[in-house]
Amino acid sequence: MGKEEKTMNQAMDFMKDKEGKYLTFSLGREEYGIAILKVREIIGMMSITAMPKTPDYMKGVINLRGQIIPVVSLRTKFSMEETGYTDRTCIIVVEVEGSSGPIQVGLVVDSVSEVLNIKAEEIEESPSFTAAGGTNFILGIAKSANGVKILLDIDRVVDSGDLICLTEAA
Repeated sequence: MGKEEKTMNQAMDFMKDKEGKYLTFSLGREEYGIAILKVREIIGMMSITAMPKTPDYMKGVINLRGQIIPVVSLRTKFSMEETGYTDRTCIIVVEVEGSSGPIQVGLVVDSVSEVLNIKAEEIEESPSFTAAGGTNFILGIAKSANGVKILLDIDRVVDSGDLICLTEAA
């Protein structure tokens, strides 16, 4: 087996691990996807209690059926311009891995689109950028008839520094 063929097989194995069902959502004109197994529920916008001395993207906490859940604005986290909430703005509650176990986090998004079954051959590795902050939270880029979806590794989007702030906030 040649070096080129071996590299191609490694790339296919890498993408095979990424295939599956993704909840897609939008921020502005961009479409993103999160592995459906990480999603706990989708709720409409509700009152968010701001927490002092937290980063701008930490919107605060919500009380969801007696459970306090920290909320992050993905627009702000991704350095996008903030816009007002609409009737389509919602919170996706996901479960991420913290140092002391799983923690639920709410993600404010512009709108939820659909659940897609994305196959390995539809996923390409994300381009590597060296900008500050990097793009290590991108699993890959999915190509479909409707355009391109950026697949997120939600455990990396909400990183360990965020989890410390989130745990303290909750």
